[in-house]
Amino acid sequence: MKLDHNNTTFIIVTFKSENIIHDCLKTLPKDYKKIIIENSGNIKLKKNLEQNYENLEVILSENLGMGTSNNIGIKRCNTKFAYVINPDIKFKENTLYELIKSIDQIDDFAILSPISNNSRYPNYTLSKKSSFSENIFSVDSIDGYSMLINKKKFSDDIYFDENFFMYLENDDICMKKKKDKENLYIIKNSLIEHLGGKSSDQKYKQDIELLRNWHWMWSKFYFNKKHYGIFYALLRSLKSLFSSIVKYFLYSVSLNHYKKQIYKMRLLGIFNSILGKPSWYRINFKN
Repeated sequence: MKLDHNNTTFIIVTFKSENIIHDCLKTLPKDYKKIIIENSGNIKLKKNLEQNYENLEVILSENLGMGTSNNIGIKRCNTKFAYVINPDIKFKENTLYELIKSIDQIDDFAILSPISNNSRYPNYTLSKKSSFSENIFSVDSIDGYSMLINKKKFSDDIYFDENFFMYLENDDICMKKKKDKENLYIIKNSLIEHLGGKSSDQKYKQDIELLRNWHWMWSKFYFNKKHYGIFYALLRSLKSLFSSIVKYFLYSVSLNHYKKQIYKMRLLGIFNSILGKPSWYRINFKN
């Protein structure tokens, strides 16, 4: 199987990412196509990026979440492979070279990725199956911040579940492909750097943390209900629900307003998901 600039497009979803996206783009190969889904509607950023980088298109969009935005980019590109990355990803000097060399040894795959250079936070869950080779090994899931997607393995043109706004959409797509008996691989010799939690400007850190806590709990219940049934989802949520209630009242008494808000968001995320409501929560970010 061959990977090159003619058959591969990078897909990057940005939201308040002005301070980080340039660092990402500077590490990507100039001759590869890139599509950015800009979810904060920044026209100035669109013009700046399109003027300063080759083979790049910026699509302005509403803040529709990671899954929906990735889908927009994947369906927009006309190449065989779509490489989904976060804006806080950096390629190493030989990342692409090692990736191309390894893919030449693979007959078939649905999703694969280079490996994170931080071994403390692996970007995969290991499969029980034996490794394909010393450098290429099978996994059960791959983190969504780096996913090379083989589009022909999605004949229904359905990629990420758009009910997720953020969190677990990557586990969902991986589980779908594993159920379809498709291959997911990590390439050990190809390294990427993930800055982690830096996709958006840090001045919005507290607001985004509230958003994350709401959606983490919503997505956790929805994911378990979708794949294992509502009773399993409820059982798995009991500990988080009880913990969030206790901590909400503790931080209320201690007058820690921010921590109180965190656990309020967690509670609301769980309750909305249990009630079958969509992942509707958003924050009105001020410029």
